[in-house]
Amino acid sequence: MTMTSDPPLRSRDSTAVPPRAASRRGRRQTAPPWWFVLPALVLFAFVVLVPSVRGVYYAFTDWDGLSPGFAIVGLGNFAEIARDPDAVQAIGHTLLIAVAITVIQNGFGLLLALGVNTIIKSRNVLRVFLFAPAVVTPIVTAYLWRNLLGPEGAVNSLLAAVGLSSWQQDWLGDPRLALWSIVAVIVWQFGGYSMVIFLAGLQSVPKEINEAAAMDGAGPVRRFWSVTRPLLAPAFTINLMLSIIGGIKLFDQVYALTGGGPGHATDTMSTLIYKDAFTLGEFGYSIALAVILTIVVAVASTGQYLLLSRGERAAS
Repeated sequence: MTMTSDPPLRSRDSTAVPPRAASRRGRRQTAPPWWFVLPALVLFAFVVLVPSVRGVYYAFTDWDGLSPGFAIVGLGNFAEIARDPDAVQAIGHTLLIAVAITVIQNGFGLLLALGVNTIIKSRNVLRVFLFAPAVVTPIVTAYLWRNLLGPEGAVNSLLAAVGLSSWQQDWLGDPRLALWSIVAVIVWQFGGYSMVIFLAGLQSVPKEINEAAAMDGAGPVRRFWSVTRPLLAPAFTINLMLSIIGGIKLFDQVYALTGGGPGHATDTMSTLIYKDAFTLGEFGYSIALAVILTIVVAVASTGQYLLLSRGERAAS
């Protein structure tokens, strides 16, 4: 007689962990401890946050930057900025330069990107050549162009050599031309930078879409406006954000090219902040200008980002 045995009972491990709990435990074990970031946070607070907060505080004082004593003046510095024609003019110059650089530099960079996004054999050499000015230190570029644009510089010498002596100008000494000469230098240096970003966007556009549009009878301009341009929305967002922020904060090129002159014809908020702080010793007043500059950058960049991101969502 055969004896049948009951199937063995499956052993239950009292220490078994549900899969979800095990996954959470695994993530906790592999995640680095939060206090690893503490030294970086302390350094950031010491170098950035604390000076920024103290700077905002000094904007409401008459501190001269040297003496230990100062008085609280409330909104007096900001009221003085509104009454100061040089400060109002500098704010206007800052906004004008930022808008001009944003429009001209990105238009120029887009044209360059479209030009080198072809099958010509020299396209790689052209890309390197056009991008090269962007890697030069801005202050070096400014001193180079200060010599080129001088009354006896290479630009006027070239105009005289080709019979255009009537076009010779004091490019950096004429109040009507100095500001636009600065814009031209900035566009010359960073137009290639914008080109590279646009070129990356152009190379991500599928060729099949353009070919289909061409088969439907769309010309080059129509294909760019209706097909390529919407797909370049991320590149436009990056370039416009970088241009507007860089234009508002512009300092080194302006100071090296003209020093804010002639007179105050090319003063920006950054150059005026420097002069008021380190030449006139009005640190409280200059910090108030810096606070306004920070607010302008924050408002312009945030508004532009919201507007461009809406355009990106509409294009996608």
